[in-house]
Amino acid sequence: MKQQGAHPEDTEGTPDASSRPDTAEEPDGAHRDVAHIDEVEGDEPLLPARVHRPSDLMRLVGGVLAVVVLLAIAAFAHGTTSGLEQDINKGTGQAPDLLIKIAGLASSIAILLVPVAFAIERLIKRDGLRIADGVLAAVLAHGVTLATDLWVARAAPDSIQDALTQPSPGDIHALTDPVHGYLAPVIAYMTAVGMSRRPRWRAVLWVVLLLDAFSMLVTGYTTPFSIILTVLIGWTVAYGTLYAVGSPNVRPTGRTLMAGLRTVGFRPVTASREEAADAAESGDRGRRYFVTLEDGPPLDVTVVDREQQAQGFFYRAWRNLALRGFATRRSLQSLRQALEQEALLAYAAIAAGANAPKLIATSELGPDAVMLVYEHTGGHTLDSLADEKITDDLLRDTWHQVKALQSRRIAHRRLVGDAILVDRSGTVILTDLRGGEIAAGDLLLRMDISQLLVTLGLRVGAERAVASALSVLGPDAVADCLPMLQPIALSRSTRATLRRLARERAEREREAVLEASRHSRPARAHDADESRPAVLDKAGKKAVRAEQRAEKRAIDEAIEEAREEDLLSQIRHEVLRIRPQAPVEPARLERVRPRTLISLIAGAIGAYFLLTQLTHIEFGPLISNAEWGWVAAAMLFSALSYVAAAMALLGFVPERVPFLRTVAAQVAGSFVKIVAPAAVGGVALNTRFLQRAGVRPGLAVASVGASQLFGLGCHILMLLAFGYLTGTEKTPSLSPSRTVIGGLLTVAVLVLVVTSVPFLRKFVVTRVRSLFAGVVPRMLDVLQRPQKLITGIGGMLLLTACFVMCLDASVRAFGDESTSVSIASVAVVFLAGNALGSAAPTPGGVGAVEATLTVGLIAVGLPSEVAAPAVLLFRLLTLWLPVLPGWLAFNHLTRKAAL
Repeated sequence: MKQQGAHPEDTEGTPDASSRPDTAEEPDGAHRDVAHIDEVEGDEPLLPARVHRPSDLMRLVGGVLAVVVLLAIAAFAHGTTSGLEQDINKGTGQAPDLLIKIAGLASSIAILLVPVAFAIERLIKRDGLRIADGVLAAVLAHGVTLATDLWVARAAPDSIQDALTQPSPGDIHALTDPVHGYLAPVIAYMTAVGMSRRPRWRAVLWVVLLLDAFSMLVTGYTTPFSIILTVLIGWTVAYGTLYAVGSPNVRPTGRTLMAGLRTVGFRPVTASREEAADAAESGDRGRRYFVTLEDGPPLDVTVVDREQQAQGFFYRAWRNLALRGFATRRSLQSLRQALEQEALLAYAAIAAGANAPKLIATSELGPDAVMLVYEHTGGHTLDSLADEKITDDLLRDTWHQVKALQSRRIAHRRLVGDAILVDRSGTVILTDLRGGEIAAGDLLLRMDISQLLVTLGLRVGAERAVASALSVLGPDAVADCLPMLQPIALSRSTRATLRRLARERAEREREAVLEASRHSRPARAHDADESRPAVLDKAGKKAVRAEQRAEKRAIDEAIEEAREEDLLSQIRHEVLRIRPQAPVEPARLERVRPRTLISLIAGAIGAYFLLTQLTHIEFGPLISNAEWGWVAAAMLFSALSYVAAAMALLGFVPERVPFLRTVAAQVAGSFVKIVAPAAVGGVALNTRFLQRAGVRPGLAVASVGASQLFGLGCHILMLLAFGYLTGTEKTPSLSPSRTVIGGLLTVAVLVLVVTSVPFLRKFVVTRVRSLFAGVVPRMLDVLQRPQKLITGIGGMLLLTACFVMCLDASVRAFGDESTSVSIASVAVVFLAGNALGSAAPTPGGVGAVEATLTVGLIAVGLPSEVAAPAVLLFRLLTLWLPVLPGWLAFNHLTRKAAL
């Protein structure tokens, strides 16, 4: 059969003696039928010819940062660079002329011969892809060199030019090259072809580079900073090229594995690839093979290569940065470190008395892979076992293995279903110890217990999982793990399973709401038809309200019946039944939370926008010409707008939500709209706030959507009303920009595409239907409470009035009686500008609102020297100055778990 791998020449067609590696070295003169040797069954599918390594990306970023730092030193530390050059020139000037000539001649010859020699060596070994990568990197490095020379000569500051150049020895009127046009391409070529990973070639490379740098320095054709910049450019371009085009895939094939097994004394016959149960999480844990031997029991072999080591690099780096007190293994281990860690954990686990695979051999498979050979342990993983086979004895045996590890302070770190193996005799074996840790702290040991509780709970339920743990570990050890019982402390696959179960629970809850609504709707329609003649009767109105309350009560009862506890809560309750005093408050495991990071990034963006706007403000005329009484009035109206916004939101929320906290959420919205389009940021923040306040997700979306819908209606009606009062419909219209028109056309095209494709249409309809399942009864609740409806609509009108009065006060702060305009005209200008600001794709409508308000005020008769500062003051009070209190409110509500 054909073995699939990265090298097409490794096939199983008609093997002969020459195609079988190491056949001459078989001991005892063993001669078997060639057709039964080196068979690799189920090897991995055809691999990509190239892979993009995260390590190359990190080296590229490091090289770019190093170049920036070097140029910054050259630009701002001119005295240091000059002194360094003088010291080096003084030291090298004492070198004998003969030595200088020999070094120059040797480096000039070697710098051309060494790359050619390495290329020939690679071509002989049929590794032409690396040579192609090196040539491409050299070409790109030459281009970057020319661009840098041009920039230094024409546009760079004088301090950088002085650090990178000096008068040429042959012509004092000319300057030396800032970057060596031939050295940078050579360095890029040597790095891209991988010379640095081969000790002998690496030594030759460094000797050549040092000789060339020495000869150039002592002859005065370069500067120290020029040498360093040349090396950094070549190095950076090489790794950028490797990451962009990918490195040749050197992953060992099954045939390489067979040859490697012979080098450590085994005589393999066949090997079959075992598929990983969870490719997303165990992809960096090696490829596993089942190998049969000519004599002796079979083997389990794990092969780890550089590409697999790089898998999950960014996830591990984030975990190491974000988690407090513990972390995953190093973000990027070397193969030697991975080999040593897994071997150490395997020996330590067996020494602790736990059942673990026995490691019997290790070996390298070339420079880019290692293998670990274990005794074969047949059986099934916990994930693949049928439910009826997971007995209480098996659960207790599993806990006994974990107890043995913990007795020697060994943390497994990944006690998921596919790491728990049950052999043919029913014995539990803990596998996949590679990510574990010896001499582990209490935190890691407690995390192992919480992880295994969840793993077993997913299969047998919380009650049996907790009971088996209590019978082996005791109530104290189990109770101590409750603070670790949180998603961040669990494995990635477990978190994904819990999220899937949560979605399924939410779907069942929505289906229960829909079912209850469908059952109550026919009865209500029938009663409404019978009572239609008496609709004006007082008793008839009471009957309708009673029916509405009954429908709401039926829906609430259906929700309560469908509501289920999540697995983590079930485990906590089971433990608390035994230890009521056990700590249940989750431990703080995160050093940096994603929400905190997002807040910091958003704060930086907001500060950038604020500073860029404030730098364009002429504060002199603004302060000297303003009437501060009207400025104070404008500030008062701006502050009152947050109270009005809270009223407009709470008017469509039947549930009880704290009013002051809602006002704080609206203040936080002034910060959010700086870092997101106004029409998107406010909706998302209010929806999140209502969910945190205890409102169910679908109903929170319904409340915010109803508020936005009523607000749009009020906005349009007020625009038409004020436009009619002032006669502005006869003035030039404030037409939307091309960006707004393009956005509307894009939305229209997307709607047409979604409605025309059956799959997309069904997907959207299903999601919208389930999301808004409780919208109709919720709107009935609002209509049944006139005070709520009045609060909501009144808040919208008050919100618009506050902004209009703020803009009017800003106009009066810079105008007089001769330049005043009517309040209706100001209202029309504000309503038009606010509509454009909501549609503009910029945060807070920056740019679009200012232009529209200024043009609008000028169009209704206000002089430009009054309109411009008035709009500036209005935007300062309503957009820019609230950014800081909004950021403080956002972080306060976040800490209080209100956002």
